[in-house]
Parts: sequence; C-alpha cells; structure tokens
Amino acid sequence: MGERAAIRVLVVDDDALVRASLEMMLDGANGIAVVAQAADGDEVPGAIDAHFPDLVLMDLRMPRVDGIVATRRVRARKNPPEVIVLTTFDTDENVLHALRAGASGFLLKDTPPAQIVDAVRRVAAGDPILSPAITRRLMDRAATQADAHTEAQGALARLSPREYDVMLAVAQGKANAEIAAELFMSLATVKAHISHILTKLELGNRTQIALLAHDAGLA
Repeated sequence: MGERAAIRVLVVDDDALVRASLEMMLDGANGIAVVAQAADGDEVPGAIDAHFPDLVLMDLRMPRVDGIVATRRVRARKNPPEVIVLTTFDTDENVLHALRAGASGFLLKDTPPAQIVDAVRRVAAGDPILSPAITRRLMDRAATQADAHTEAQGALARLSPREYDVMLAVAQGKANAEIAAELFMSLATVKAHISHILTKLELGNRTQIALLAHDAGLA
C-alpha cells in the first residue's frame, strides 16, 4: 500500500505573521501540508479552486469578508473542505455563528502547537474539535432561546430510536469507535446512522448535530 496523502491545508488570516507561524508549524508535522494562504475571506474561493485543500483554518475577524461569511460560502460548495475557526476571543458570540455556518470546530490562537496539529488531523478524519468549556458556554446560551429549543425538539423527533441514540452520543463528543462500542454497532453502521441523521435534519456536519442537541436541552 502507498503512503497516505498529506492533509492539504489552506490558512486564512489577515495577519501575515500568524499565517507564517501556522504554515511553519503545520508543515513541520508529518502528514500535513499547507498548500496555500489567504489574507481575507474574499480570497478563499479562488484559493480553494486553485489548491483543493482538505481543510481550511479560518480566522474570524478580517476586514473585507469575515470568517463567518467565508465559512458559510465554503461549506455551501460541492464536496467542501472542512473548516476550523481560529479566534482570539473565547467569549465571542461569532464563534457560535461560525459553527452554525458549518465549521467543524474552533480553536483559540494561543492553543499549543501540538493541539492544533492534532485538531487538524482529527477534523480531517471526520471528528469535530470543540473546546469543552468555551463550546458548552456558547451552546448553553443558544439552548436558552425558546424558539430554538422548540424547533430543535421538533427536528429530533424525526429520528428513529437508534438514530436518536447515535445523535446523543455525537452530541456528547464521542468518536465513532466509542459510539460503536457503547451501542454495540459496527463502525460502518455508526457512519451510516450519522449520514442518515445529517440528511434527515438537513445538517452539514457532526458539530451541527451537537448544537441541535444542545438547543433541544439534551446535552
């Protein structure tokens, strides 16, 4: 068997020093290659078309097109790359909006390098990265909204009992292997259930499943 292809990363940040630091860090890790940089959200579509990244590291605050709008546009593409949002603001409400736009998670810019590398690998493999303390605070804030709560409960009622069990496990941040062991399923069955859940609920990724569950007051 040949070697697995490197995870192709696009770094998006309006600070050239941040971009350079991230590129140096990620290019130094086995199995990861920074294939392009962008200085603003409006440069992202062209960079994706030219370099076909698997994952985008996306800043939130940029002068022309911010990370929320850019993330929404990225995730609306056919076969889109995953998105991890990078932010300096751990209480910034925009992080929640970015997750709803389709980001697979977020990291603070002062996250240790090894954790950023691990996050890239995990998200590229299909596991969302959610900073537990920050994400729970943001999700809990969303779950207090009555309209969102009612809408979420109605959406989840469309799931079968087994899909509901898988949804709860995803909302708790469990990886596919953990879900399979806990619910006595094969990995293929877990993946199939998650695919069905995403289709039924018209969601883009596992992070949005978790947000919906929190809106419904389930986690």
